[in-house]
Amino acid sequence: MTRTLIVGSGFVGRAVAARLAARGDRPVLASRRPPAGAPASWVPLDAADAAACRRVVGEVRPDRVVLVHGPSDVTWCEAHPDRAVALHTAAARNLTAAAAGLRTVLVSTDNVFPGRSPVNDESAPTEPANAYGRAKLAAEDVVRGTADATVLRVSLVYGWEPEHSAKWLNFFAACAHRLRRGEAVEAPDDQWTTPVLVTDVAGVTAAALAPGAPPLLHLGGPEVVSRAAWAEAVADGLGVPRSLVVRVPKAEGRYASRPAHSCLTSRLLDGFLAGHGLRVRGVAEGVRTLLDRPEGRAA
Repeated sequence: MTRTLIVGSGFVGRAVAARLAARGDRPVLASRRPPAGAPASWVPLDAADAAACRRVVGEVRPDRVVLVHGPSDVTWCEAHPDRAVALHTAAARNLTAAAAGLRTVLVSTDNVFPGRSPVNDESAPTEPANAYGRAKLAAEDVVRGTADATVLRVSLVYGWEPEHSAKWLNFFAACAHRLRRGEAVEAPDDQWTTPVLVTDVAGVTAAALAPGAPPLLHLGGPEVVSRAAWAEAVADGLGVPRSLVVRVPKAEGRYASRPAHSCLTSRLLDGFLAGHGLRVRGVAEGVRTLLDRPEGRAA
């Protein structure tokens, strides 16, 4: 049975663990705090502690590693830029050293680009838009220096999360919870993204663990949508008035530090998906998929 150490037990980490467990692998989640409702076993880990990383790798004895560690709160990173870079870099350095020679996938971000264009494929030059992007790019530099690794840059990830979570909910979940209560949602009409359903992210991440995956791969959804248009799609799916979505400039709200275009394109993704029998769903299908299922059930 293949063991995969997943460093980071948040939204994406748990989805990757569920995907691997469903196909008979043995995923192990590692993070500072135990995740609620984890689909896999968990071990405590401060990834910034090199000795702790060596200990966990020695105990788990993984065959491969997925790095989806934080901090991932863009606003927090903007307020603590040096700390964000230090934490991301330390975790990448410690884990690649402790798991030297093992197949490794780092889940990164579209924020490594400046956001001036919706076209950002694997050949586009990086120029981070914010502190989160700089932190992730620093981690990328570490991982890409190892022998057998893939950097998987992922656009905005969405899916169900519990309404009363201690963390900032992903955009879909935040909108859906509020809209179905009949509450207004403010959404920027000048910030665009290529959203990806979390279960599609998990599928591509799992596939990238296989031998032969490219060293750099972009994963964005097939559509470029503004956050406002996306929120309206959620309203449509719920059968509530679109008027509940209030279009605002991103500079006036919580998305001020996001690039105008949080978008990813790819020269490699279509071939990669076809080779693994995968596809990435668009926003309308993704919203229907989520709203047709009870919250939290895999889509």
